[in-house]
Amino acid sequence: MAEWVCNPQKLRLQACLLPDEFKDGFRNNKGWIYFIIKPTSARACAGITVFRMLIMLQIKNLTKIYDGGVKALDNVSFDVPDGQFLAVIGLSGSGKSTLLRCINRLIEPTDGQILWNGEDITKASPDEMRRIRRKIGMVFQQFNLVHRSRVITNVLAGRLGYINPAWSLLNRFPKADMEKAVKQLERVGIADKANQRADELSGGQQQRVGIARALMQDPEIILADEPVASLDPVLAHSIMKHLEDINEKDGVTILCSLHFLDLVHRYADRVVALNEGKLVFAGLPTEIDDQKFKDIYGRDAERIG
Repeated sequence: MAEWVCNPQKLRLQACLLPDEFKDGFRNNKGWIYFIIKPTSARACAGITVFRMLIMLQIKNLTKIYDGGVKALDNVSFDVPDGQFLAVIGLSGSGKSTLLRCINRLIEPTDGQILWNGEDITKASPDEMRRIRRKIGMVFQQFNLVHRSRVITNVLAGRLGYINPAWSLLNRFPKADMEKAVKQLERVGIADKANQRADELSGGQQQRVGIARALMQDPEIILADEPVASLDPVLAHSIMKHLEDINEKDGVTILCSLHFLDLVHRYADRVVALNEGKLVFAGLPTEIDDQKFKDIYGRDAERIG
């Protein structure tokens, strides 16, 4: 569990006194992870600070087999603490998108468990999933906007899980939601585009609409499925900085699938890596040495830069 130690400023952590039963190492207790760090940025108790952080998401032995026998995920297990920025890496076809889409059940898992704040998503009914998805934002590689609709209408789609479905058919939203949508567009720097059609925007602007839409859900977690794969490097950093800002200022947990290790090192607290559907690495970005790089990307792969 030592690999979970990351920047305390980026986690909702609670300092507490060290109970006797936790003096000789790490322990689990009803979903909490206790660990000791040096008192460099938090209140110390007799020279020792103990933080506890809630495991928001647990992936247990997750398997997905598509029609035709293709195994996209093969017995994948890992935990995600509340407030972490987790990068999911691997080659195209390694299972990254399948993993993220299984978490909110856009794709149905074949086997295994997905525990969200202790609740088994894999067993949730349709009504329960509607409630759960309210708090799980999604950002897509291809933006998934209604191109002929206005930007603000696309952003308001993030409130569909909260309002009467009949209102959404009439494209009617409460005044508070309209005001909230404008604020989210201001946050991502495109409030002036609110009344333009989505297909009139550049790729980077469309992805910012996607982020604003996710923020409308008041999410506890955002699943970002290769959000910068269609963008050039300058725009990629712009989008990643918005996700970083949401993580740091709002405490929203981020799971972000990425191709490029420079982005992983710049933005992620922790990394999980997939290869042919199997989990081949879980740890800190700095722990990806040359051997682990080849385990993830193949023996013929070479680092760039």
